[in-house]
Amino acid sequence: SVSFSPDGKRVATASGDETAKVFDVETGKEVCTLKGHTRGVRSVSFSPDGKRVATASGDETAKVFDVETGKEVRTLIGHGGRVTSVSFSPDGKRVATASGDETAKVFDVETGKEVCTLEGHTGAVRSVSFSPDGERVAA
Repeated sequence: SVSFSPDGKRVATASGDETAKVFDVETGKEVCTLKGHTRGVRSVSFSPDGKRVATASGDETAKVFDVETGKEVRTLIGHGGRVTSVSFSPDGKRVATASGDETAKVFDVETGKEVCTLEGHTGAVRSVSFSPDGERVAA
């Protein structure tokens, strides 16, 4: 997975080497490497203000990182299977995740607490996205 920053100046990439990387689009130079997962990173998403990147991993967690420092800000825990997709809400206050455990979840970015679980799928949930107004999640 890849994700452009809202201003288009940076791109985040997910990798099987347990990291995500952020690159400067114009120069191609690496801005930072986002470390902390223990399995491959499957999905990345920039926050609406471009200051953070959320990651989804096969280690059953999602994480939120500060792009300027490369430091982990929050770990989002609650899935019982690999996390396959991650998406910031339009206001940047929540992160939605999809998982192989047949659920999608919404987390509060500041507290890391689970806001809700979306159940009813009969197989792995592979992608998740907020509606433009942030009121709905498609999974």
